[in-house]
Amino acid sequence: MKKLLAQTYIWILLVLLYAPIVIIAVFSFTEAKVLGNWTGFSTKLYSSLFSGGVNGSLLRAIENTLSIGIIAAVCSTILGTIAAIGIFNLTSRKKHIMYFLNDIPMLNPDIITGISLFILFVTFSVTQGYITVVIAHITFCTPYVVLSVMPRLKQMNPNTYEAALDLGATPFQALWKVIIPEIRPGMVSGMLLAFTLSIDDFAVTLFTKGNQGLETLSTYIYADARKGGLTPELRPLSTIIFVTVLLLLIIINLRSTKTQGQGSKKH
Repeated sequence: MKKLLAQTYIWILLVLLYAPIVIIAVFSFTEAKVLGNWTGFSTKLYSSLFSGGVNGSLLRAIENTLSIGIIAAVCSTILGTIAAIGIFNLTSRKKHIMYFLNDIPMLNPDIITGISLFILFVTFSVTQGYITVVIAHITFCTPYVVLSVMPRLKQMNPNTYEAALDLGATPFQALWKVIIPEIRPGMVSGMLLAFTLSIDDFAVTLFTKGNQGLETLSTYIYADARKGGLTPELRPLSTIIFVTVLLLLIIINLRSTKTQGQGSKKH
């Protein structure tokens, strides 16, 4: 009976989580402007999305979202990797302190982070816009990269770096040819996670984008919903984003499984 109840609970939870996504995906293949009104199978919304039939503000929001996400992911991966290596080489007490400080931004509500950055930019009279949004996204994405890279550092043999130095490699060469290849899976996972968090963010972006007309996909959808409806092309766009993220997760899991399999064979 307990097993049946547990399985029923899991299936109900999965249905509640994925039913809205499935509904959006299904109704992305119809021309109806109102979600839930099926007017026959059609790929017109997809063709409109890719042929430029959507309004210019949505296209700019998509471009801003992707460019900010890519810049934030790359910069936070570099900063997070450097920070993770630095934290890993600290003494035990300092390491625990830095772990704690790194966890605070992840546990902190997004709205608090957004308000804090807003006050910071206003205090220093920084004009808010594209640059401040990028800085804000790098700020809250970097701790997640640190969290992704740290397990790979713990799994790495610490003697390989010392051996590279003993064989004549400079510290930078040892870093580039020994440490980076070992932690690369964690870096890739951290970068993908940072990109996903960036394109998904709303609260931090809303507080740091200023009033110059900058829109990302999340803020555009919020403004569009307040007008009383959603642009129909958002349905195929949401479906494409979901499928892309799903494929990335599958690739990451397959790479992780393959890496763990190779590691177990070596041992």
